[in-house]
Amino acid sequence: MDHPALLERIAAEVAPLVGTGTPAGYIPALAGVDPRSFGMAVATLDGTVHGVGDWRVPFSTQSITKVFTLALVLAHGGDSVWERVGREPSGNPFNSLVQLEYENGIPRNPFINAGALVVTDRLQTWTGDASSELLEFLRRESGNPDLAFDPDVAGSESDHGDRNAALAHFMASYGNISNPVPTLLDHYFWQCSITASCADLALAARFLARHGLLADGSRLLTRSEAKQVNAVMLTCGTYDAAGEFAYRVGLPGKSGVGGGIVAVVPGHGTLCVWSPGLDERGNSVAGVAALDRFTTLTGLSVF
Repeated sequence: MDHPALLERIAAEVAPLVGTGTPAGYIPALAGVDPRSFGMAVATLDGTVHGVGDWRVPFSTQSITKVFTLALVLAHGGDSVWERVGREPSGNPFNSLVQLEYENGIPRNPFINAGALVVTDRLQTWTGDASSELLEFLRRESGNPDLAFDPDVAGSESDHGDRNAALAHFMASYGNISNPVPTLLDHYFWQCSITASCADLALAARFLARHGLLADGSRLLTRSEAKQVNAVMLTCGTYDAAGEFAYRVGLPGKSGVGGGIVAVVPGHGTLCVWSPGLDERGNSVAGVAALDRFTTLTGLSVF
């Protein structure tokens, strides 16, 4: 497959959509990002990476990191995490409190904010430093030792983090949070602040296309666990638009309000696309369109 030519074609076809949508405004540090940015990268199983546009420009990963945190928790504790968080789509906004009360403090899935807080809490318990554990993992798998937290984004998240604090305290009241809530929130906000490029994230996610095998050939997850992560990405990875994403793209994917989306083609490779303009569900307008074009033009999907 001629990846460079394919990516150039996709970039040209989605160009009219770049700059549409609205960058995330509720996190002030993200609101000033150039909405005309667009980048896309494809990483093959052997680590070859091709890209187009702003594919090497770092951006705020935000909720994309939740995939990697979940994988690390599965690697440390296996299936025990599923006693604390479900695997079903929520159908509600990613920061909703409503379902938690009905469901006794057990979040619907690991990719809504409440679920991600539970997963980060588990990683903090097992490692003692959840955010640094995640950053080091991303540095190793991407091959980029310069990946870093963004203090401005972390501070912005913290300053506007009342809803996340409410979620964490509410779950703690049900016994579903083990660490002090302020400690958990600190690691969660730093986790969301990591900046990385499309190339970095496509490379870092390859273990999900390699059925759990890391870049050095060692195993992070069993084949079954890698399947689990991909399955939850497909059904829950794009906020409350997962059905539309599965319909249009047909790949496991995880988006973030920084405008990035990571997608996995099991057995073939990984993709990452970035464009900051978001639709009303919080997903990149041009990013979803670019992934739609990729699967249409290549015939690669899980269906």
